[in-house]
Amino acid sequence: MQLAIFDLDNTLIGGDSDHAWGEFLVEREHVDGERYRSANDRFYRDYQRGELDIFAYLEFALEPLAQLSQGQLGNLQRAFMEEVISEIWLPQAEELIAGHRRDGHHIMIITATNRFVVEPIAARLGVDTLLATEPEEVEGRFTGRVAGEPCYQGGKVLRLHQWLAHNPAYAASEKWFYSDSINDLPLLREVEHPVAVDPDPRLRTEAENRGWPVISLRGEE
Repeated sequence: MQLAIFDLDNTLIGGDSDHAWGEFLVEREHVDGERYRSANDRFYRDYQRGELDIFAYLEFALEPLAQLSQGQLGNLQRAFMEEVISEIWLPQAEELIAGHRRDGHHIMIITATNRFVVEPIAARLGVDTLLATEPEEVEGRFTGRVAGEPCYQGGKVLRLHQWLAHNPAYAASEKWFYSDSINDLPLLREVEHPVAVDPDPRLRTEAENRGWPVISLRGEE
């Protein structure tokens, strides 16, 4: 049994859903406009440099989930998919997933973005397993806090190992991992088949030095 693992943002979709969700909340006036946008942009720059304080970011990013009602969140989630995610959809990503599925591989997305934002995207892509950062819920309401280990940098390795412990049939399987980001270097080093997808400059250099494949799902390679 083999495992095909994919990062999500800027890998399977042509943008960052986490940052885009923040922009979407600003545009819908559910957060404090310029203050929220400024912080959202600053955290994204930190992420791109590989310097994100993930717990500070999650305190910021998960707060709106606790402030909005379940009805509001459901409506926003659907609108976000229709208005934002549809615009950055990558048909070549669907083709890549389909190829692994034809080969009988288990399809997994592993992403630092929280489950509320990414679950509808993963569902549309038809993946078998989603590992994401988990927003804490109490009695059906988000608390604004994170539950468990954030699925970020080395946390992705930990979360994958936890999943493998509960799914031992895949423990010794060949594994592919596709990512665009230097933040995913810990997991890329773990798998038999690391692939850089439309990589950021630091990951591109790392991939070239290590002889890893570099591909594009945007028709750019």
